This record gives sequence, C-alpha cells and structure tokens, in this order.
Amino acid sequence: MGAEATPAPKSGPTRGRPPRLDRERTIDEALRLLNEGGLDALTMRRLAEALNAQAGALYRYFATKQDLLTAMAERMLTGCADDADGPDWAQTVTALAHRLRASLLAHRDGARVYAGTRSIGPNTLGFAEAAVAALIEADFAPDDAARAMFSIVHFTIGHTLEEQAAAGDLADLTQLRSALDPGAYPALAAAGAALTDPGFATHFEFGLTALIDGLRVGLRK
Repeated sequence: MGAEATPAPKSGPTRGRPPRLDRERTIDEALRLLNEGGLDALTMRRLAEALNAQAGALYRYFATKQDLLTAMAERMLTGCADDADGPDWAQTVTALAHRLRASLLAHRDGARVYAGTRSIGPNTLGFAEAAVAALIEADFAPDDAARAMFSIVHFTIGHTLEEQAAAGDLADLTQLRSALDPGAYPALAAAGAALTDPGFATHFEFGLTALIDGLRVGLRK
C-alpha cells in the first residue's frame, strides 16, 4: 500500500495580518482622514478603526490628540524651507509665506490643524530658521527677526483659516453686496468691489506686501 498523498493546499484568498502600526503610518492615515472628513471628524477612535488597531495603541506614539495634530502640522511643512534663499530678505520671506499658505491649503482644514501647534521637528524649525536667518542677514536684530517671522506666520495662518472656512461659498458675499447701502455705509460702498472680491490669493498678496513694506520701513529706522 502506497503512502497517502499530501492534500493540496486550499486555494483562495487568505486573511493576512494588517500592516504593522508605526508613527509615520499613523500620521499618513490621519492626514487621509483629515482630507476625507475634515478636522471635526478626525477622532482617535476613528483613526484607530481606520488603522485596524485598538485605540489604546495610538497612545504609544501620541499621548494626546494635540500631540497627533502637532505631528500632522510638522508633516504638512515638508519641503517648505527647501532652497528658500532668494535675492534678498524680502523675496525669501515672501516665498516662505507663500509656501506655508500652499502647504496649509493642500489639506482640508490645514490651517485649523496647524494653528496652536508648537512642533520642534525639522520641518517647522527649518522653516523658522530660514525666515529668521534671512531677516538677521538683512540687519534685523535677532529678537526683531523672530517677531517679524511670527507676524508673517500668524498672518498667513489667520488668512488661510478664513479662506478654508469660506470654502468657495459665495452666498455671504452676495448678502454683503446687498447690504452695502451707499447712504448708510458710503465708505464701504465705495470699496464694495474689494470687499466682495472672492479672490483670497489677491487679498493675501496685498496683506503680505503690506507686512513686508512695514518691516522694510522699520529696518531703515
């Protein structure tokens, strides 16, 4: 009697183990969920479910949700300071502000995530270093250079918060246009075209230029 044949392995899909959970993969998934549902929908529980992990496992990498947001903010600034040197300090700082705005706009609620974070990662510190170094090289005192950098960053975050909150909704602008009665608000009516202009890029450029011009005047004193 011959030896029994070894049964052939069953064909068909097998359930593999989920990818190993780590810090970078968690940030990747958090940013994906952010873009999908916005900041309000991003919870630690929802993130854990998306990663096929227990909620408690996330706290191995992020003690609080704020820690997670800080890591997300740090990731958003990837590449912002690369090759940032311009012909002069004003062009360097202007380019950095535009890069920051673009990085925040690249993610749904990006400005809300970034606001209030205090990352000490290389992307955030590299961005700040590039701006402050350009200002110091232009003869700003170090403390003034830091405050100038904060002013530009805060303006950029605040402007982008408004831009993302509007999200292309023109209804409020239509209502504003109707409310600008020349008899009651002659100055606002005269400026109606600018007040009801939905072009956030134009408004941003104007405000940033005003900031840079103010810094330039301060440097001459």
